[in-house]
Amino acid sequence: MSPQRRRLGVTALAMLAPVLVWLVSDPLLGCRLRIADGEKTLDIGAAPVAVVALFASLSGWGLLAALERFGVRRARAVWTGVACAVLAVSFLPFLGDGMAGGTRISLALMHLAVAAVLIPGLGGRSPGVGAGAARG
Repeated sequence: MSPQRRRLGVTALAMLAPVLVWLVSDPLLGCRLRIADGEKTLDIGAAPVAVVALFASLSGWGLLAALERFGVRRARAVWTGVACAVLAVSFLPFLGDGMAGGTRISLALMHLAVAAVLIPGLGGRSPGVGAGAARG
């Protein structure tokens, strides 16, 4: 399988993972995912979850491709460090007000679900890397 096809598959899975968390949290367990900002309330549905996950996945893929394209040494290791830093920063909004505990937990699980697919999927060794050297 080509690296592009593999990365496309990883991107699709990373988009699906938080939607599955949303399905368990919202419709199955009845935990309405809402964020309140003053008088405004934002209900979080499956479509925005999928779109944000797709954006994060494509951004990660694009950064990794750019690092590889420009010949950055240890591009995957650099990318993995950046991805872990972005994951850590993504938890900062959970420290604020405006969301119930269930929403906080569900959103955190969604962030972790995307990272659990993307970080090993994009940053890990691709199939066949090193295999030629072992045979050669």
